[in-house]
Amino acid sequence: MSELLPLLLPENLAPQWALLLILTAALTSAVTAAMGAGGGVMLLAVMALVMPAAAIIPVHGMVQLGSNANRVLLTWRDVNWRVIAWFAPGVILGAYAASLLLVRLPLELVQLSIAAFILVLCWGPAIPKVATGPVGTLLASTVTSFVSLFVGATGPLVAAFIKQQQSHRRLQTVATFAAAMTLQHLPKAFAFTAAGFIFHDWLALIAAMIAAGAGGTWLGLHLLRRMSDQHFGRIFNLVLTLLAIRLAWEAVHNWLA
Repeated sequence: MSELLPLLLPENLAPQWALLLILTAALTSAVTAAMGAGGGVMLLAVMALVMPAAAIIPVHGMVQLGSNANRVLLTWRDVNWRVIAWFAPGVILGAYAASLLLVRLPLELVQLSIAAFILVLCWGPAIPKVATGPVGTLLASTVTSFVSLFVGATGPLVAAFIKQQQSHRRLQTVATFAAAMTLQHLPKAFAFTAAGFIFHDWLALIAAMIAAGAGGTWLGLHLLRRMSDQHFGRIFNLVLTLLAIRLAWEAVHNWLA
């Protein structure tokens, strides 16, 4: 087995780092399933420490696609499918618009905008029902899907929107958010492939991280079902607020650098 493992990994990734990534995928999937968000950012931070820079975003995107799909499979009864029916066309429209425009958005401005919207959605007044209805969902999906192909930091914003839309109900929030992000990650697979990233070298590691994430998701959902909606809402708001602060800090740091 020890002789086989290096053959399944990219040449520039040591087996011990691969094991760390697999264990981290399990832990962060549990965090996202139990708290609603945050695991993806934690995983990205660890990947940035041990992986080649060119592979971080593509591999992270595919692992997140698998992780969110796993959550959907385990929570499909709680997914608000009417919301997803309006969210899906927006993913297509946003990805298509991004492929046509190919613009370079000011990263710092986008990060600050996302952070501000997250804080408003978490701590501000409830947004009008029309904003969380079909048209609002379509618009939110289109905008976040467009921005995600350039920035990749829209998950917390989608989570905050879904939380308000589902009236803080924990199972519906986590399940619907997982379905929405599964759809948003799908175009990235085609985009990275078209850009020339060689997924073949990383497939074994991606598969192992997704499998480990499935176990973490099961554990996280078990913890989620033991929480009350009120307790979940407080934790969810806290996690999203910390992510918003991190985004704002990155934006200011990059601006001043």
